[in-house]
Amino acid sequence: MDGNGRVARLMSHAMLLDALDTGGIWSVARGLARTQEAYKPYLAECDTPRRNDLDGRGSLSEEALADFTKYFLETCIDQVKFMEGLIQPDKLRIRIQLWAEAEIRTGSLPLHSDRVLESVLYRGKLPRGDVATLLNSTDRHARRITSALIGTGALDSRSSRAPLYVAFPTKLASRWLPGLFPEG
Repeated sequence: MDGNGRVARLMSHAMLLDALDTGGIWSVARGLARTQEAYKPYLAECDTPRRNDLDGRGSLSEEALADFTKYFLETCIDQVKFMEGLIQPDKLRIRIQLWAEAEIRTGSLPLHSDRVLESVLYRGKLPRGDVATLLNSTDRHARRITSALIGTGALDSRSSRAPLYVAFPTKLASRWLPGLFPEG
């Protein structure tokens, strides 16, 4: 009634986002919304008084809180498994590489762009200065490839000197993450 459920969901989402560094790829709020018929009673039970002298030290039931915590963590695991099934991380690199190779063949990306993208995928981020060394090319050619990859939305950077990272643009979601969004 007082909004504590919403506050708990927001705080949980923020804390998990910070602690797990997942980039928000999954959300416990989605899982809680899908299981409202279980969520609301568990949450309400947390406000019940202690059942006996062995049920916690405060005025509220510790047993109910433990039950809610178990339900909450099971919901988190369910959502991680759900997103893993959609994204198929074991195949993600292959899908991104196939996209890059197709873009190179059509001339939308310069030759060797796929090598830069693959390096960023493996490392998580790539210092811009490493691109020329990686490609055994000139700085100018490295900047051209970097610029093209940023232009497609495949890579991004916080500034012109900051490292490159994979951006997962919405316009490439159907190629990189098929099934994540409904078609159309």
